[in-house]
Amino acid sequence: MPRRLGLTACLLLLVCFAGALHAQEAPAPAAAAAPAKQGPEPVAATDVPSRADADERFAQDVLERVRGKQPTAKLEQRMTALVQSVGSEAKVFKRDELQTLSIARLESFERHWKFYARQLEEWRRDLRQAMDPYNEDAAELARRRASWEKTLEADKDGRLPEALRNRIAAVVAQLSVAEQALSGPIEQQLRLSRSANAVETSIRAGQRAVDAAIAYSDHRLMMVDSPPLWEAWTDPAAAGSGLEALKRGLELEGRFLAEYNEANADFLRYLNVAAFLLLPLLLWLGRRSRKVQSDDPEIQASTRVLQRPFSSWIVLCMVGLVMVEPDAPMLRHQVAFLLALVPVLRLLPPAVHQVLGPWPYIATGLYLLHRLSFLFVGNLFYHRVYLLALGVLAALLLVWVLWRRSRRTDIVETRAHRITRFVGWVAVAGLVVAVVANLVGNVSLAEMLTAAIIDSGYVGLVLYAGATVLASVLRLLLARRALSRFSIVTQHAGPLLQSFTRLLKYAAVAAWVVVLLHSFRVFRPLRDAVEAFLTHEFRFGQISLTLGGVLLFVFSVWLAFWVAKTTRLILREDVLPKMSLPRGVGNSISSLSYYALLLVGLLVALAAAGFETSQLAIVFGAVGLGVGLGLQNVVNNFVSGLILMFERPIQPGDVVEVSGTSGTVREIGMRATTLTTFEGADVVVPNGALLNEKLINWTLSDMNRRIDVNVGVNYGADARRVLEVLKEVTQGTPGIAQTPAPNVLFIGFGANSLDFGIRAWTNNFGEWVGIRSELTIRVLDALRAAGIEIPYPQQDLHLRTVAPEALASLRAVQADTAVKPRAERRQGTARPDSRPDLPSSETDDFA
Repeated sequence: MPRRLGLTACLLLLVCFAGALHAQEAPAPAAAAAPAKQGPEPVAATDVPSRADADERFAQDVLERVRGKQPTAKLEQRMTALVQSVGSEAKVFKRDELQTLSIARLESFERHWKFYARQLEEWRRDLRQAMDPYNEDAAELARRRASWEKTLEADKDGRLPEALRNRIAAVVAQLSVAEQALSGPIEQQLRLSRSANAVETSIRAGQRAVDAAIAYSDHRLMMVDSPPLWEAWTDPAAAGSGLEALKRGLELEGRFLAEYNEANADFLRYLNVAAFLLLPLLLWLGRRSRKVQSDDPEIQASTRVLQRPFSSWIVLCMVGLVMVEPDAPMLRHQVAFLLALVPVLRLLPPAVHQVLGPWPYIATGLYLLHRLSFLFVGNLFYHRVYLLALGVLAALLLVWVLWRRSRRTDIVETRAHRITRFVGWVAVAGLVVAVVANLVGNVSLAEMLTAAIIDSGYVGLVLYAGATVLASVLRLLLARRALSRFSIVTQHAGPLLQSFTRLLKYAAVAAWVVVLLHSFRVFRPLRDAVEAFLTHEFRFGQISLTLGGVLLFVFSVWLAFWVAKTTRLILREDVLPKMSLPRGVGNSISSLSYYALLLVGLLVALAAAGFETSQLAIVFGAVGLGVGLGLQNVVNNFVSGLILMFERPIQPGDVVEVSGTSGTVREIGMRATTLTTFEGADVVVPNGALLNEKLINWTLSDMNRRIDVNVGVNYGADARRVLEVLKEVTQGTPGIAQTPAPNVLFIGFGANSLDFGIRAWTNNFGEWVGIRSELTIRVLDALRAAGIEIPYPQQDLHLRTVAPEALASLRAVQADTAVKPRAERRQGTARPDSRPDLPSSETDDFA
C-alpha cells in the first residue's frame, strides 16, 4: 500500500510538472498562426453542370425547410409569457416598498427572479437549437453563391459557353431566392433576441433591487426602526400598513407557484411517481417489521419507526421535496413543513425524548404559532404584540424544560445532555434579546431572532426524523434473509450500515447548519467570503492556483478511489462469481475496472480543477521524460501487470513459487503481486519478476498434487509382501486419488535397508500436507502390524590402535553399563531406553 501511494504521488507530481510546463510556455509567434481563411474559389468549367445540380437541390431543400413549421412560433409564445411575468413581477413592489417587506418575503422574491433567469437561459438555449440549422443554411448559401459569382467574374473574356453562363445565372438566382426565404426566420430570431435582451435587463434590475433590499434589511438588524412598543399603539401608520402588501404578496406567490409548476411539469411528474412508488415499499416494510424478533435495540427502534408507514412516507416526501427543489416557491416549502408536524412527533425515537424531554412537542407547537403570525401582518402593532407574546412564551417554556430536566436524578448525564443544555440556554438568551429588541423598537432584530430560534428547532426535528426513517429502511432491508445470498451484504453489512448512518447524520447536521445560518442572516456574507477565498488566485510566476480547485481535485480523487474500490468489491464478490467465466477472467475484469475508474476519476478531477483535458499530451510527455530518467522498472511492472491481466497465468488463490518464495497469490495489482507465504508473511513481488523469472504455478490447470513417501525395511523382509502392504495402505488412505492409481516401487538396496517408494496423487492441493502425514502414519502402523521391521541407521567402527587411557575408559563404561541393568532387574525396574550389553566380540575388537 505505501508503494502504491508513492506511485500515485509520483504521477501527481508529474501532472503538476506538466501543468507548470504548460503555464510557462511562451506564446506562439505570429508567423506560426493559422493561415488566413481564403476567399471563394471559382468553379472549374468541367464541374459546372454537376455543381449546379447539387447547389440547386440544396436551395430547394432549404426552401422546403423554410416553408415547413416555423420553429420560433412556440418560442415567441414563451417569450411573450415571460415578458408578461417579468413585467408583472417588477410592478408589484417599488424599490422603496421592497425595503419594508420581511426578509422571508424578500428571499421569496429572490427565488422568483432566479426562476425567471433560468427560464430565460433555457429559452435562449432552445432558440439556438432551433435556429442553428437556419443559420448554417444561410452561411452555406452565401458561400455557394459567392463561389458562382467568383466564377462569373473570372470569365470576363467570355470563354465559357453561353449555356453554362445561363446555367450559372439560374443557380445564383435560385440561391438568392433561398437566401431571401431564410431572411424571414432569421429576422424573427433577431427580434426575439432583442426581446430577450430587454427581459434580461429587467431581471437583473429586479435582482439588484431585491439584493439591495436584503442588504438594507440586514443593516437594520442593528438599528431601531420603529417606536417603542408602548408608543406604537398610538402610531396611525401602524394600522393597515401591511395588509395591502400581504395581499399583493400572496397573489404574487400564487402566480409564481403556478408558473413554477407549469415550467417543471415533467420533473414534478417524476417526483409524484417516485412518491407513490415509495408508499407501497413502506407499507410492505411496515408489515414485515411486525414479524421481526430481535433483541438489538437498533432493530427494535427501526421496527417501531416503520410500523408507522404513512408518517414515514409523509416525512420522507416532505424532506425530499425540500432537498430536491431548494429553489422551489417558499409557499410549497412552508406547506411541506406544516404537513410534517404530526408525523415528525410520531417518528421520533424514545432516545430523543429522553434527551430533550417534552421539547419536541413544544417546538412543534411554537412553529405552528409562528406560522400563524401572518394573520397580524395587516397591523404592525398587533404583529409586534403577537411576536412579543410568542417570544416570552418560547423563553418560559424552554426555561421550564431545562429546569425540569435539571431536577431529575434518574438520568445519566451524557455528552448529548450537555450539548442540548448549552444550546437551550443560548436559545433562551436569544429569545430574551428578541423580547427586549421588540420592546425598544428594533423589530427587525426581534423578528429575526424569534423566527431563527423557533424555525431552526423544528427543522432540526424534521431532518432527524427523515434520517431516522432512511436508516431504519436500510437496516431492515439488510436484515432480510433474501439479501443473505449476496456476500457483500453478509460480510460488509455492519460497516456498510454504519457508514450510511454516519453519512446520513453528517448530511442532516450540515443541512441544519445551513438552515441555521440562513435563519440568523449570516449565510449570505459567509458564503460570499468563502467563495471569494476559494476563488482567489495564488500566482507563482505564470502558474495560478485556487484553493477551491485544489480542494475539488482532492475530493474528486478521493471519490474516484472510493467508487473504484466499491465497484471492484461488488464485481469480485457478488457479480462475477455468479457468471460462467473462464479461469482468471473475473479477477481481470474487476482489476481492470478498478484502474479504468481511477483513470476516469483522475481525468474528471483534472477537469474539475481547471486542467484542460487537451493538455494531456504534455502530461504524457512528462511521463515519457520520467521513464527515460529512471522509471523504466515502474513502466515494465505496469505493462507486465497488463499482460498478467490478459494472459492470466496466475490468479488469486493459486499456489506459486517464484524466486525461491512459495505461497498463495492474494492480490494481483498493476505494479506488483502480493503472495502470502505458508508461514503467514506477505511478500510483494514485482510483476516484471513474474514474467522474467521462472514461475511455478502448482494450481494453474487443476488442484492435483503428487505425494512422495520413501520407506526402508529390514533386509530380511519379503519384498513382495512389503509392496502389497504399502499399496493396500495407500489405496485406503482418505484424500488419495484413485485416478491416476497410486504406484508403489522397489527403489533399490540401501546401506541398511531395502528402499521402497510410494507415488500417489491427491485432488485437494490445499490439504496435501495433512494427507501425506496421514499416509505416513498409516504406513508405519501397517508395517508394524505385519511384523516388518524398519531398521535403525547403524555404522560399524573398527579401531586399529587405542591409547591405554582410552581403553581403560571404554572398559569402565562397559562395566558400568553391564552392572546397572542387573541392579535394576533385582529391584524390579528396568530402563526402557537401556542399551543391551556389548557382545564379547565387540570388546575383543576394542582390545
